[in-house]
Amino acid sequence: MKELDLLIVGSGISALSASLSANEEDANILIVTKSIPTKNNSVMAQGGMNAALGNIEDDSIEAHIKDTLKSSHNLANIEMVELLCKEAINSIEFLEQIGVPFSRLDSAESPLKSIAQRKLGGASFKRACYAQDYTGLKILHTLLDSVVNSDIEIRDGLYLLELIKNSQNEVCGGLFFNFNSGEIEPIYAKRVLLATGGFGGIYSKNTNSYGSSGDGIATVLRAGGELSNMEFVQFHPTTLKGSNILVSESARGEGGYLVNSDNKQFIDELAPRDIVAKAVFKEISDGKSVYLDLHHIGKERLNRIMPQELKLIKTYAKVDATNELVEIEPAVHYTMGGISIKSNFEVKNLKGCFAIGECSNASVHGANRLGGNSLLEAVAFGRVGAKRALNLKGSDIEKKDIIYNLPIGKDCSKDIFKIKEQLGELLFKNVGIIRDENSLKEAKESLEKIDINSLSIDGDLKYNKTLIELLELKNSYLLAKVLINCALWRKESRGAHIRQDYPKESIEFKMDSFFRY
Repeated sequence: MKELDLLIVGSGISALSASLSANEEDANILIVTKSIPTKNNSVMAQGGMNAALGNIEDDSIEAHIKDTLKSSHNLANIEMVELLCKEAINSIEFLEQIGVPFSRLDSAESPLKSIAQRKLGGASFKRACYAQDYTGLKILHTLLDSVVNSDIEIRDGLYLLELIKNSQNEVCGGLFFNFNSGEIEPIYAKRVLLATGGFGGIYSKNTNSYGSSGDGIATVLRAGGELSNMEFVQFHPTTLKGSNILVSESARGEGGYLVNSDNKQFIDELAPRDIVAKAVFKEISDGKSVYLDLHHIGKERLNRIMPQELKLIKTYAKVDATNELVEIEPAVHYTMGGISIKSNFEVKNLKGCFAIGECSNASVHGANRLGGNSLLEAVAFGRVGAKRALNLKGSDIEKKDIIYNLPIGKDCSKDIFKIKEQLGELLFKNVGIIRDENSLKEAKESLEKIDINSLSIDGDLKYNKTLIELLELKNSYLLAKVLINCALWRKESRGAHIRQDYPKESIEFKMDSFFRY
């Protein structure tokens, strides 16, 4: 069998975009994913994808760069932000060519000029290209169709356990648990590209798909790589109270109001996401309820531009949003920090390993991600990252016998799910939007009392979902410790969260946090 040029771990928009880009270079590619290709966070991105097309307003790449830097609270890298924003139009052209069904303007001179755009929080112009309120889903499905038609191999049910290194300490593959066979399987490649997503799912209240436990990030840390800005966790201001089903920012982009139980608007709905989330949280902390009001937009328009949101609200909140208020609350939505990478997307201190998408910290989001930039990063950096990885000399593949001890023993399944729930609640309460030294130290002490290494499972390994749950919990626990340590170090309020004991931004902390073993 021909050696793999590129092993891509993950199957979201970043991974699929990277695979098509690598395929243009005639690379030998394999995509592996722990679940199925359509089960990931990419489908949760509903509002739109930023690109300064200027179809409705006089937008520019320079304005997009300025908005992104401002939203980051001075923690983004200007060179990476410039790359992101300059690649935006190329990325939309690519998606247009493969058939993504963007919503359209009534009349326009060209396909690109016909794409409808809406304004999201923190943007100076209507910049987010969208497909009703199914944007991430439509992009993902179209990319997947293209990958399948390109005969790029995808293998599912493979859970990444560890990275494999050669004698030169270069990454040359990954060690996987095969869920379908119950066996441990090494896969070797000249380069490994991680597109494994973020870790927002470790919080109790989150909008993420099930299993968003930061597996790739934890794997890099254990392999000797570096993590950065792990304390910056973005809270989405509008999720359905109780279920935390996401109500897209498109709802506010199309004119929705936020009102409290006194029926008063209390915030500019299209302010940057961190500002809106903090304002909503304050109202709730003051004993008030907060609602999203859409009825003035009109039933016909709402059904045309936001069909998914209306269905979700009806299903999970039992509310008709065309004429009733929708009660909302903030929940974790996105993680800005992750794997530290170089400008060529190679992981710092891990030659042969690359990272793209939410699992990476490409220094474009800083302390607060600009709405509409996550889908852009996934497509643009997925495509650029794959080509930059292939331009570098690959690692020497050295196949060897590898011993890996799975946590097999007594049945701890009840403890596994109990600890997972406790961990999520602890993080949301103590490491949420509002933090301080005492709450963070309390969280750290609580974690230290958990004997995570004593947990195990029994039974047949084949199709053993509980084993996956335990492996994810171990990664969640590891990243929770890193998150808390980074949050303790950052003695200031910046972007996505408030330190009550340090309420202002500090010039002393105008820098990234870093964590390595």
